Amino acid sequence: MILLSLMLTMPLMAQYRRPHVRPSRPHFRPRPVAVVHSDHYYGDPTDIYVGFRVGGALSTLNSDDSYFDDGKMRTGIHAGMVIGFQTAPQVPLYFETGLLYVEKGGKCDSRSRDYTYSLNYLEMPMVLKFDCEVDGGVSIQPFFGGYIAAGVGGKIKDTYNRRNYSSYDDEGFKRFDAGLRMGCGFQFDHLYAEAGYDLGLTNVGREYFDRTHTSSLFATLGVNF
Repeated sequence: MILLSLMLTMPLMAQYRRPHVRPSRPHFRPRPVAVVHSDHYYGDPTDIYVGFRVGGALSTLNSDDSYFDDGKMRTGIHAGMVIGFQTAPQVPLYFETGLLYVEKGGKCDSRSRDYTYSLNYLEMPMVLKFDCEVDGGVSIQPFFGGYIAAGVGGKIKDTYNRRNYSSYDDEGFKRFDAGLRMGCGFQFDHLYAEAGYDLGLTNVGREYFDRTHTSSLFATLGVNF
């Protein structure tokens, strides 16, 4: 996942050189198109930023399986690092990717069963983000795209039968997940906040369960450089 993220960004990074003075914030500002003269670039054809995110999420599992009846949300961590780059000069549209640690899962609490499902992933978002400047130093940034994720840990806690086991064993879930990602960000200078929603499209349930999908509502704070 890390190599794929680097492969996506390297072609564009190799085609531009940073100016000696960069703006204090990564949102769009009109700039002249780069021209070549004596092997030197003048102007900044693209804008690249790096950001850090930390926050929380409310997640659940959606399934027709009776084991998920009376399902409830589970709280978890949502944190990591992102990188974004402008898709074309003079256009306030950015492609953002990165690597996040996210905790998903759900709860089931009824008379005959009491389960907690924790599904922890390394997730790579891939979204398009439009930078709409409201006022000097302030912008609103709606985004839409997708994500892919790999399970790195988690437990299924069966409180009713006093049993714990790995979320990814033969009676649990598949490690791979992918789906849609959407939301909106707000930036003031270097400070950034966003809220969004991950909608899983991949069946993460093994034969032990019916078709099962993840979903997560998240909110994070961070900084962009």
